[in-house]
Amino acid sequence: MLGPGEPMHFLWPHNLWWMLALPLLPVLYLWLLRRGRKLVLTLSSVRVVREAAGRPWRQHVPPALILLALSLLLLALARPTARVSLPWAKSTILLAIDISRSMRVADVQPTRMVAAQEAAKAFLIEVPRHIEVGLITFAASAQVAQRATIDRPSLVGAVDAIQMQYGTAIGNAIVVSLAELFPDHGIDLTEMTFGPRRDARSLDQTSKAAKAPPKAFTPVPPGSYESAAIILLSDGRRTTGVDTLEAAKMAADRGVRIYVVGLGTPDGHAALGEGMAIYFQLDEPTLRQVAQMTGGEYHHAGTAEALRAVYQNLGSRLQVSPRDTELTALLALAAVILLVAGAGLSMRWFGRVA
Repeated sequence: MLGPGEPMHFLWPHNLWWMLALPLLPVLYLWLLRRGRKLVLTLSSVRVVREAAGRPWRQHVPPALILLALSLLLLALARPTARVSLPWAKSTILLAIDISRSMRVADVQPTRMVAAQEAAKAFLIEVPRHIEVGLITFAASAQVAQRATIDRPSLVGAVDAIQMQYGTAIGNAIVVSLAELFPDHGIDLTEMTFGPRRDARSLDQTSKAAKAPPKAFTPVPPGSYESAAIILLSDGRRTTGVDTLEAAKMAADRGVRIYVVGLGTPDGHAALGEGMAIYFQLDEPTLRQVAQMTGGEYHHAGTAEALRAVYQNLGSRLQVSPRDTELTALLALAAVILLVAGAGLSMRWFGRVA
C-alpha cells in the first residue's frame, strides 16, 4: 500500500511527454460522435439506437474505459516507482542460535537452551507462512542446521535436535548466515578461519577449482537490504573463530540487519562453578555494537517470558517492509482489465466493439 505523502518516481521520465496526447483523444471521440450522427442510419443501427435510448450514458462508458486504459498504458511507459508497504515477495529470516555449553545454565528456567528452543518455536508460529526461515547453530563452529524454508515442521524438528557443544564463535555464525543469503558472493568461512593456506588443507580440490568466480560486490548502506534479516541469539562471548565485529561489518556492507538477543542474567554463569566462567558471561557491549553497525536492534532477555516477547515483537516487525517497487506491471495489468471491460460492455450493449 502506498503511504500518504510518498512521492512517485519515474525510471524513464522522458516518456511522460506522450501524456500530452491524452487531451486529443476526447476531442477525437466527440468528432466521431458528430460525424456518426450525419451518417445514414441502417435498420440495424436504428434498433441499436432505440435500445440505447433509455440509457444514453451507456454509449459513453466503453470509450471512457478505453481512454482510462490508454492513460494507464502511457503512464506505464515512464516506468513509475513508489515506496510501497507490501509483504516481502521473497523473504528470508535466519535464526542463528548459540548452542555452547553455557546454554545449560538454569538462570532462565528451565534452562537457557530449553527457553531458547521454545521461544524459537513460538517465533515460527508468529512469522507469516510465506516468509522462509532458516536455522544456523554455532558453538566453536557454525553450521546450517536447516536451510531457509517455509516447511515449519522441518524447522521445529531442527530446533528440537539441537545438541550443545564447546566454544562460542559468534562471528562464524554471522559469516555462515551471509554465505547462505549471498551464495554468489564467494563468502568462504574456511579461508577466513585458516587464512590463505586453506587450499592446501582442502579435501575437494576439483570442486573448488570448478567454482564460479565470486560476483562483483559493492557495499551498500547498512540496513538497506530488505529481503532478509538475521536474528542472533547468544548467551556468552566469542572464544574462537572470526572476529565478531569483522563479521558484523560484512553484514553491514551487504545491508543485512542483525537483530541480537542477549540471553541470560549477568551472574547466571556462576551457577556452573567452573574456572572459565568469564567466557559464559554475556558480552553485551559487543552484541549491542553488532546490532548498531548493521541497523538492527539489541534486546536483553533475562527470562523465558522476556525471550518469547522479544521473538514475538521481531516476528511482527519483520512481516511487512516498505520498499521501492516498480508499478509498470501493475499499471499494465489494470489497463488490460479496463480494455477487456470496455470491449465486453460494448459487445453486450451494442453488439460491436466501441
